[in-house]
Amino acid sequence: MNPIAIFGHRGARGLLPENTLEGFACAHAIGLTGVEFDVGLSEDGIAAVHHDPRPNPDIARAADGIYVGKDAPLLRDLPYARIAQYDVGRLRPGSDYEARYPDQRPIDGAHIPSLDAALGALAGLDLLIEVKTFPDRPDDTAAPEAMAASVIASLRRNGALEDAVLFAFDWRVLRVAAALEPRLRRCCLSAPDTVAEGRLWLDGADLGQFDGRLPRAVAATGAACWAPFHASLDQADLAEAQSLGLRVLPWTVNTPEAFERMIALGVDGMISDRPDLARSAVEAVGGIVACPGFVRSFGASIGI
Repeated sequence: MNPIAIFGHRGARGLLPENTLEGFACAHAIGLTGVEFDVGLSEDGIAAVHHDPRPNPDIARAADGIYVGKDAPLLRDLPYARIAQYDVGRLRPGSDYEARYPDQRPIDGAHIPSLDAALGALAGLDLLIEVKTFPDRPDDTAAPEAMAASVIASLRRNGALEDAVLFAFDWRVLRVAAALEPRLRRCCLSAPDTVAEGRLWLDGADLGQFDGRLPRAVAATGAACWAPFHASLDQADLAEAQSLGLRVLPWTVNTPEAFERMIALGVDGMISDRPDLARSAVEAVGGIVACPGFVRSFGASIGI
């Protein structure tokens, strides 16, 4: 069995508040390969580490301690100094989010970090950076070009290009990033709904041109890896993707049954809200968790 990379999803949100420096510190403590996290862009062009286009009402509290509503301002309309004031360290009591992650330990005072701060906190780990744009809601975020440029500039400033992989469901982001910085490794995210909507999310790609085979469409983008929703991944797609030189990193692998199935399939890595349990599952079958530096091996498939 080859080493399996384990990445904490949004830091390690099953254990600590998502996309926070405190959660990133947990990744170091657990001994993970790296961390997956999300990036949006502020009004003043600063990359902020947050999953949603607005402050998430299940986690974000204003200075008065009151959780924001669903009508909170878009990140793109807020200066980063304002974004950084939200406290995202405690799940909203009674929310579905709280019910899904009962083991998450609250840390009052945890805030939305900038990408620069996140890169500093994650030095020594591999980085899976998801750029959040929405082709079905283009006004919710900055344009793909601006988002990709900001992330790349931060990676360059922090000397982190070689340790990072740029992720996106919106494959336009990956095309733009390839033109701006060919050295930056790229990964196509997919989910059943984005694939069903076809060209909208896949940067105009017509799966019919690839005999309906998603791994072939991914490989045609020049990406180094593919990150499908774990429940949608089967042996045929995995084998085809790996034969095309793609690393396969399924996301939100969170349960014992899912760990077992992914390990048996032979995935290259797993992105998990409970990376501590994912690590234990790999070790329980005699496997080895890949050390940081794993993403540098992607270079062989894209000519680096």
